[in-house]
Amino acid sequence: MTEFIHYTVMKKETVDIMNPMPGKLYIDCTLGGGGHSEYLLQKIAPSGKLIAFDIDDEAISAAKERLKNYNNLTIVKSSYTKIKSVLQDLGINKVNGGILLDLGASYHQLTTAKRGFSFSKDAPLDMRFDTTTEFSAYDVVNRYKEDELVKIFSEYGEEHFSKRIAKKIVEERKKTPIKTTLELSNIILSAVPKVKSNLHPATRVFQAIRIEVNHELKNIDTILNEALDLLDENAIISVISFHSLEDRLVKTKLKKEAQNCRCNNLICTCKPPRIELITKKPIVPSDEEIKINPPSRSAKLRAAKCIRVWG
Repeated sequence: MTEFIHYTVMKKETVDIMNPMPGKLYIDCTLGGGGHSEYLLQKIAPSGKLIAFDIDDEAISAAKERLKNYNNLTIVKSSYTKIKSVLQDLGINKVNGGILLDLGASYHQLTTAKRGFSFSKDAPLDMRFDTTTEFSAYDVVNRYKEDELVKIFSEYGEEHFSKRIAKKIVEERKKTPIKTTLELSNIILSAVPKVKSNLHPATRVFQAIRIEVNHELKNIDTILNEALDLLDENAIISVISFHSLEDRLVKTKLKKEAQNCRCNNLICTCKPPRIELITKKPIVPSDEEIKINPPSRSAKLRAAKCIRVWG
């Protein structure tokens, strides 16, 4: 097994904003390498409880080893989109401490060649967070219609040359299926004009395919709704996002749920808001953290507190 290399982004900020304390229940929806979970477990010892979710077998294996000395931890191999049903099966209807979300792919996933997330390392087109599922980047690249590719490259990658790239992919796959990350990267390079930029031309397309394969944006919308339903009064949701699409979803959802009126009717029929924002503006990594872990520079942390439980 590949060594699990993991950097925990804004570890203290993300956990401390939840004001963790013993005796309460917390959920880590994205266990990853276990960095946030470990710090949270230290804060809530000895009587607090943590339930952590992940779908990546390698992440779960590494986290189990890292956190093996904590007996107040339950690790669940499941998507966080199933959080409500999983907790109900465990006899839990409300979370009285907090819910933590660290969105997107982990450093390990992005840098492990065999996982197929990187355009700079040759590997089969994969990009699955959950390697037990069948649908992969290969299916997107080789089976989506040209207009479907344009749509996901534009919407999920905010790629300016979506049409050129999609057309080139379709042309090339007619000759032979596109099987590897380097094949795809070279096709993208051949499709776009050469411009001076620190960003590799394949970056946005690979991001878009990864989001499509793992249903990332749909899943974020689902988990935000489920998490807010689960919060007990004074419990806190803490969310780190890593690109503008994720952050926009989180910002919009939390802001809307904190408003007095959410219906836009002439006569408001809304219940009183169930949350209040803790972060009016997102918290970002310190200069020191960015120096140590440059990929953290895009991270944004937003949080909100439950002020009433809707009946």
